[in-house]
Amino acid sequence: MDRVHVPQGREDSAFVKAHRDELFPVLTEAQVARIVPFARERRFADGENLWEAGNRGISFFVVLEGEIAIHSGAEALVTVHGVREFSGDVDLLSGRPVGVRGRARGATRVLEVVSERFRALIAADAELGETLLRAFLMRRIALMAAGLGRVQLIGSRFSAGTLALQEFLTRNAVPYSFVDVEKDGDVKATLDGFGVAVDDVPVVICGGTRVMKRPTIEEVAGCLGLNSVHEDVVRDVVVVGAGPAGLASAVYAASEGLDALVLEATAPGGQAGSSTRIENYLGFPSGISGQLLASRALVQAQKFGAELAVARTAARLDCTRRPYRIGLDGTSVSAKTVIVATGVQYRKPDIPDLARFIGAGVYFGATPLEGSLCAGEEVVVVGGGNSAGQAAVYLSGVARRVTILVRGAGLKETMSRYLVRRIENTPNVRLLAGTRITALAGEGHLESVTWEGPDGPAASEVRHVFLMTGADPNTAWLERCVVLDPKGFVKTGPDIDAAELKAAGWPLARLPMLFETSLPGVFAVGDVRASSVKRVAAAVGEGSVCVQLVHKVLAE
Repeated sequence: MDRVHVPQGREDSAFVKAHRDELFPVLTEAQVARIVPFARERRFADGENLWEAGNRGISFFVVLEGEIAIHSGAEALVTVHGVREFSGDVDLLSGRPVGVRGRARGATRVLEVVSERFRALIAADAELGETLLRAFLMRRIALMAAGLGRVQLIGSRFSAGTLALQEFLTRNAVPYSFVDVEKDGDVKATLDGFGVAVDDVPVVICGGTRVMKRPTIEEVAGCLGLNSVHEDVVRDVVVVGAGPAGLASAVYAASEGLDALVLEATAPGGQAGSSTRIENYLGFPSGISGQLLASRALVQAQKFGAELAVARTAARLDCTRRPYRIGLDGTSVSAKTVIVATGVQYRKPDIPDLARFIGAGVYFGATPLEGSLCAGEEVVVVGGGNSAGQAAVYLSGVARRVTILVRGAGLKETMSRYLVRRIENTPNVRLLAGTRITALAGEGHLESVTWEGPDGPAASEVRHVFLMTGADPNTAWLERCVVLDPKGFVKTGPDIDAAELKAAGWPLARLPMLFETSLPGVFAVGDVRASSVKRVAAAVGEGSVCVQLVHKVLAE
């Protein structure tokens, strides 16, 4: 029997074959012996389930005798773990509902490490922890590539709602299968079987039974158990935003023993998470995708005990009391300290009918999902910053031609030199300086774009536009609790002058610390902070350093 069940022709078969040793390492006798103090021995009869799909907080199992068969969906065999092999993927750390079932094959004897003890194990044994965590990450990548899991998405590649759900599931590393109503001739029979019509798409089938018609991201997150929070717990620190700054804060806070909760509106990684390759981040000379960087950082934070709730948007901050209370949609959480890492969002240019084409030809990120929609076509990228440059370079590999539009005279003043050189040396990328989009047209989906430049107006049959223009900070939820600069960014530390501090009612004898806002114990890091350097490395550094200041506040 094949080690891994991969349908004929699936692209993931090459991935599994190339990474088999990392996906399914066989532990040494010495490694198994080091697990024993954290475990208990158990026996399972042939066919007995060790856990069911949908269970939370499952245990970690090492096979001593027999086998553990892993099934997805009804009876689809994913893999079989043999002697001295182990079960689990990243859900073991996150506590999320798992997407697969584990079943004994033959009389099976195992070591079982319950979830709380498992975290102690990987913290105590760095070498073993590295082996296990690498396998967990690789297994999740394999499940994603194979589309194996508890979620089915039925939708249209021309639907903004479908694209939004695909992005949400992909960036949150939720394995799902996708049925495109535009391509699958049998889709009507599938929909009829669940009592829904084509007009109801996108449709999400969660856990194999629950059918959701045109669901919101919050509804899908709730069904998958991604957004649960405990209202009655007062956290040492709540980090609002899971971009590079927020994830760095979570890693250092949790590793230093703080009770840390991260709230994220969409998915880990922030804007950096949508970058296909970050080439100037220290330690990755060949570059790393924003999503991979974010997923590794998240696993690292969860390894130390940090919790994450996604599709949880901070709506308000109650700054009239301590502990502070962060209001969410329908619930709230309490915190002794708060780290604001909500980042920025791309500004929407003043273009007629823009809203009608968002997700249907107009995009704010260039990931492989968007890249698959515009393969072989002409695309337009609007913006002169690094995000726009990274998008143009990536899209040049999938699109027929990439046109960059900037209002300024060129790219050298706003984009890193390595990206400018890359663009200049890519034959199917052209730059139109002093140019802006004036009109969009199409029926249901973008079909043409009109722009105006030094040579006057011009129209082009372009079906895909990527907007990466100036950014606005996500600070509306802070209302009048902290001092903001004229553009809405959060002022911190020495950037807050004496008059502002007095007007804000600063109550302490000391001045605000480096990343502290005008509200004691509330900090701001990353792109949302005024005067910050808008780079991934700078955001990570700020998030890391900020935790030391949190400790000082907690000790006051």
